[in-house]
Amino acid sequence: MDDATLIARCLDGDRRAFDELMARHQDRVFGVCLRTLRDREAALDATQDTFVTVFRKLDRFDGRSAFSTWLYRVAVNTCYDRLRAEKRHATVPMADHHEPSDPLAEEAVEAAGLRPELQAALDSIPAEFRAAVVLVDVHGLGTEDAGEILGVARGTIKSRVFRGRRLLAEALGNREATSDRPTDSS
Repeated sequence: MDDATLIARCLDGDRRAFDELMARHQDRVFGVCLRTLRDREAALDATQDTFVTVFRKLDRFDGRSAFSTWLYRVAVNTCYDRLRAEKRHATVPMADHHEPSDPLAEEAVEAAGLRPELQAALDSIPAEFRAAVVLVDVHGLGTEDAGEILGVARGTIKSRVFRGRRLLAEALGNREATSDRPTDSS
């Protein structure tokens, strides 16, 4: 079944259809959340919050874009809300040894993981550039879809990806790799 059929079934009260939608998209949503928040536990919570929001607001999905685009927009907004709240209420997380291990979650983290130096470089750039680079370069979305997810124009995404790549290259010590013009990613 395609997403549209599953959405129609969800709206008719079929909870198994929502489970299928969630299973189909959870790894990519988790990847977006992990790269945006840079913390496994926060990403797991944001992924869960994203699907709770989608469940509650699925009737608001109008079908003008792909479901995945709308879903990733919800995920990015959820992450941005968490980042804003984190700035207001900074806390110290408990040590990992206090929590039971979850081998399935660890596999998802490894699957979504990047080389440590690349992850550190991504962590060092501003959130708006990081989100654009993650959506376009890591998840392979076009600039149109990434712009829709982030709520900005396609040209803004191109600029953010260009600047994000330049900042990443500098953070990785590769100043010669940056060009003077943005690329025309679609």
